[in-house]
Amino acid sequence: MVSELSNPISIPIQNWVQQTIQSAEEFSIYQLAGDASARKYYRIISGEKTWILMFWEPFQEETYPFLSVQRHFKLAHVNVPTIVAVNGDLGVLLQEDLGDLTLERKFLENTNQLLSKAFYHQAIDEIIKIHDVATTLKNKTCATEIMFDTAKFIWEMNYAKEHLLLGILNYKMTTKRAAELDRVFADFCERLHQEPKVICHRDYHSRNIMLKLDKVFVIDFQDARLGPVQYDLVSLFKDSYVDLSDEYAHSLMNYYFENSSIKKTKDFSLEKFQVMYELQSVQRCFKACGSFASFMNVRKDRRYLKYLPHTIKRVARSLSHFPEYKLLMDVLIDSDALNKNYESL
Repeated sequence: MVSELSNPISIPIQNWVQQTIQSAEEFSIYQLAGDASARKYYRIISGEKTWILMFWEPFQEETYPFLSVQRHFKLAHVNVPTIVAVNGDLGVLLQEDLGDLTLERKFLENTNQLLSKAFYHQAIDEIIKIHDVATTLKNKTCATEIMFDTAKFIWEMNYAKEHLLLGILNYKMTTKRAAELDRVFADFCERLHQEPKVICHRDYHSRNIMLKLDKVFVIDFQDARLGPVQYDLVSLFKDSYVDLSDEYAHSLMNYYFENSSIKKTKDFSLEKFQVMYELQSVQRCFKACGSFASFMNVRKDRRYLKYLPHTIKRVARSLSHFPEYKLLMDVLIDSDALNKNYESL
């Protein structure tokens, strides 16, 4: 029996949940805020037990990315939620409830950033497992079948151009400048593609890292793919949702260097790594700006506009290392991307 306070879901899903949790007593289903995707999340409560129900469209269990990556990460001993039950026909899966405490919340509740260091170190330990261990496992997973190549990087840049520059900024770009910008995108995206690849989480920021009983867990990993290690490190150390100081981010990067195998790789150069880290920052942070802008363009969701100012400034700051890509900086200035009051839109 489902509580009257529940957020309604379909009767077949309610029946499946009841059969799965084998509850003879009343249970409740409450919709959670969820993430920026179209997936919906519910907390199932039965007595003192809780689970998380993820609902999407029907899927094939054998090839569903979330399940494929979850199994692979489990084999690499990455802390991911346990899957309790799956019903692809209904488009649902029931998983372990990790609670509501994210790394973002843990960071923001402290006036001293360093008080979150132990949890950031755990988060880095988990990404090292993904980069070093999951990458080398031989079992089949969709995470090794797709990658950040030149075309994917360019797609992300064009997505940001469409939704940020041409969209909410309404920037009027000449045909000539558009062609020049395309060449800039193609050039540095090709440079990123040429970097050695590992399995990347793809969205490794503080909202996708959960804390349960002081232990870090990784979520939202279904888009994992091959890519440069810098992609995940930029996501974590230049996170749009928290403002890590440069000194703190530098210390965390050193922790990654000390505990990962990155320095043992053939022809590793710290100087080149840092150059590519800044170039990846341009691409990754610009892509994040495109996502924030798209939520406003497509769904009229204003919640993410407040993250645009400091994220686009991070793009500009990293661009300062690359005079050969000055055109993109000129576009950011001319479009008023760096000074726009986004929350007034």
